[in-house]
Formats: sequence, C-alpha cells, structure tokens
Amino acid sequence: MAAPLPSKGPGLASMPSQPQAHGPPGSGPAQPPMAPQGALREISPVFLCRIGQETVQDIVTRTMEIFQITRATQLPNGVTQSQAVYQDRFGKLQEHLRQLALLFRKLRLLYERCVEMTSDLQEGPAELVPYTGETAAPVRVEPCSLAVSQERQEVLEKVRQKNQEMKVLMDQMRNLLWDINAMLTLRK
Repeated sequence: MAAPLPSKGPGLASMPSQPQAHGPPGSGPAQPPMAPQGALREISPVFLCRIGQETVQDIVTRTMEIFQITRATQLPNGVTQSQAVYQDRFGKLQEHLRQLALLFRKLRLLYERCVEMTSDLQEGPAELVPYTGETAAPVRVEPCSLAVSQERQEVLEKVRQKNQEMKVLMDQMRNLLWDINAMLTLRK
C-alpha cells in the first residue's frame, strides 16, 4: 500500500517519488526533454496537498502494520521458537521502519514545497475567526440613509433569530440522540 505514487500530474518529475535524504525540495531528476507542453508548467499546491494526504495515509497504514507485527510477536518466556520466525518478523519490522522514515522525509519535502509555493498567500487568521460575542465589534460605517440603517438592523435581527432557532434545534437533536443511545443501551 505504500508503493511509490505514479506520475499523476504535470511536472511531477520535479518532485521525487521516493524522498531523498539530502538536498532542497524539488531537486529531483530533470524533466524529460520530450515532455508535452502541459508538463512544463508548475505543480499546483492543491496537487501537492493531495499527494501529502496520500502520504499521511501511507504513514498511518505502515504504523498500524508495525503495531500488528509487534503485537503478534511473543515475548521470550522460556519456550524456544524458531529463530527463522523471529528473523523474518525482525526483517519485516526493519523494512516497515525504513519505509516509514522515507515517507516522513517525503512528507517533509511536500510540506516545504507547499510552504514555498504559497508563501505569498499567507494571511493572518484573525479574519477567519467566527463571531462568538453577543454584540458585534464596532465597525466604522460611512454615514448612510435612515432606510439603509433600518434595513441593516432588520437583517441583523433576522440573523439573531435564525441563530437562536438553530441553537434550539441543535439542543433538541442532541437530546434526541441522547435518548436513542440510552434506549439502545437498555436493549442490550
């Protein structure tokens, strides 16, 4: 499951399929001279993130396999087991650990490349924080007509009413789920 990813997109030749121990990101083999025109453009950060997501899934799978191997291994309790079995398990464990280290290096390269490509897109998260207070922070508003101010107040009141209705519905759903779980527990 942790086999190298096939070339799925344009320009993938600049990203190594197996991470390299040394060198900056993107220092992989050069693109082939007969590449089509579309393959010469830059890899998008979205594509790199998708590769990173698949790499994380491979890391989780490898880690689970390592835990399964170690769980299946019996501690020495005086009973002599075959030395070949222990050597086989040790070899599998070493291979999984080596692959895991390679996957982490690949993930680091992908991360560094994404940060490098999106450094100009970084902005402070202060604008993305959801509204949590009772009253909105004062915003400098240009003087406007009475009708616009009144319409704004009506819209804010509708939003407050809808938020209150949603809160009541969420409480009702939570109570309903609680009752269903309680009934299912009693049936067992």
